[in-house]
Amino acid sequence: MPPNAILASATVCAGLALSTATLAYQPLITDDTGTQGEGGNQLELSYARNTERAGGSKTVTGTVPVVYTRGLADALDLYVGVSHVRIKTDAAATGSGGGNPVLGAKWRFREEEKAWSFAVKPEIHLGVSAGAETEGRGMGRSGWSALLIATRETDFGEFHVNIAYARARFETEDEISGNRKNLLRLSAAPVWHISDQWKVALDLGLQTNPDKTLSSRMGYALLGAVYSPSKDFDLALGWQKPFDDGPARAWQATVGGTWRFR
Repeated sequence: MPPNAILASATVCAGLALSTATLAYQPLITDDTGTQGEGGNQLELSYARNTERAGGSKTVTGTVPVVYTRGLADALDLYVGVSHVRIKTDAAATGSGGGNPVLGAKWRFREEEKAWSFAVKPEIHLGVSAGAETEGRGMGRSGWSALLIATRETDFGEFHVNIAYARARFETEDEISGNRKNLLRLSAAPVWHISDQWKVALDLGLQTNPDKTLSSRMGYALLGAVYSPSKDFDLALGWQKPFDDGPARAWQATVGGTWRFR
């Protein structure tokens, strides 16, 4: 399985910090405990299109993350990720360029047949320039996150649970004063195996709202589908809706591919 939401301004930082910008179990936000195995490689590419409407204005954020993962041992992966972010407001480009690069690892420290498996996933988010932060492309200072993952195989497929913490660190005064720094997420995702080639999933989560002007809690719901034409290649589609107390209406569509090789 793959190892591991971006709106403008504050929400882009929440997506980077809590979804880790490393694609998770495409197209989900909730990750699984799967690793590549010693000597295994994985390349992930996706495109996420976030649309936000507020006060007669429309903002579209397109994000293209690329993640390479290498299996150092059967239960240990290291990975690196980069992304390109383009933000358009009312059809005019307001920002374009790289997002926060990430470096991370996943270690599955417990696994038993027909029982829960557990993994941890620490990650470092490297900072972007102050100008990129002002545009809404990422955090200006390097931050970090940690994820506890639980996975269980079921009669219908799989069930995954995540607990995540991220420390968001900003450079510019506006972002420092307007955003929360300590971000938490609790999420769960059942995945149904429809056939050897098809899976469908529901991903539900509750997380810290990064925007200090809104309620401290927000939620999301995501519907996803995975098509595997071969055991080493997956295609994924997802649609996500965030829920908070703000006036904006927002949603995200995602398409991605995962290639595993040795």
